[in-house]
Amino acid sequence: MQKGKAAAQCCHATLSNYKDALKLTPSAVKSWEYNGQPKVTLKVGTEEEMIDLVKQARKAGIVANYIRDAGRTQVASGTKTVAAIGPGNETIQVKKDPYQK
Repeated sequence: MQKGKAAAQCCHATLSNYKDALKLTPSAVKSWEYNGQPKVTLKVGTEEEMIDLVKQARKAGIVANYIRDAGRTQVASGTKTVAAIGPGNETIQVKKDPYQK
């Protein structure tokens, strides 16, 4: 994806998670907003790695969603372009280098 497309997909993901978290974990949203709405961006090597991170987050009770593209521009319809995790009251462990084995 080009940079603009990636940015748009990340915006979709942020808004989707924010809406879900307002309903499911409002205390986490309040804390996230109070602390300046921090965001962390990770790059994964494969779609499977992204799926695994979302599964870990959901298992920990953290709001997590994929964004599937409509397929009108750069990628095929239904492609999982990005995932968003949180805000949440729990944490998950990720490797510092996503390509590290």
